[in-house]
Amino acid sequence: MIGSSSTDGDGTRNRTSIRFARILGTVTAFLHRLTRSRLVSWGAFGFGLLSMVLIFGYASDTMYGIEHGANLLAYWHISLAWVAAAALGSTFIGSALYLRYRGPFWSRLAHSSGELGFLFATLTLLLGSAWGRVIWNSWWEWTDVRLVTFLIVWFIYAGYLVVHSATEDQTGDRYAAVYGVVGFVTVPLSYASTRLWTPTFHETTIGNSGVSANIDPLTLVVTLVAATFLYLYLLGIRIHLHELEQQVRRLHSARRR
Repeated sequence: MIGSSSTDGDGTRNRTSIRFARILGTVTAFLHRLTRSRLVSWGAFGFGLLSMVLIFGYASDTMYGIEHGANLLAYWHISLAWVAAAALGSTFIGSALYLRYRGPFWSRLAHSSGELGFLFATLTLLLGSAWGRVIWNSWWEWTDVRLVTFLIVWFIYAGYLVVHSATEDQTGDRYAAVYGVVGFVTVPLSYASTRLWTPTFHETTIGNSGVSANIDPLTLVVTLVAATFLYLYLLGIRIHLHELEQQVRRLHSARRR
């Protein structure tokens, strides 16, 4: 009876593992198709073009009571910030799945998203600084909790890229994956900072009916969708480059033998 119960338990666990492996394989194949789909490239182009039309032809350049063309940068500043968070979230998920299952796709997803997240975070800081010069009359404010915590995120993921590039292939993937999991804690901390501490300049926008930014919701949503498609398009290119690099390494190793 005891042996039979143990066997049944092992069989249940094996069936669960097989079922989960199939789901994971399906998700991997779907992500491959998604990032290489023409829908993504056309979506990036179409929504990007529509975003530009709305920003420069429809949206108001008056924000916080100040009329200036640089206010239009806010739409891409906000969208890139959110997509940067999504990209770094993908790095976290890819790193965690790589540590658990060692699948090369998850390592490629994590590193590619880390690179793009760092790029989008850099653009967020640059566009935000230019916009802040108009709104706050200052390029940077060390007293603002959102700015400081987001800069910490930027440094953390600069370190992630250094760790990945400074170590050998397999070892580097493991170290970078651990870093990608642990370092992600700074991302939600930065986005929650205006609720956890009193903000100096950045207002809490979600759920705050008193926000005075005067940002057009339609233009912001279209720009956010455009930035998302751009991320997926670049992600597909970067993952494909990782695969090509792996093929080149294999050919090089085969020639040495």
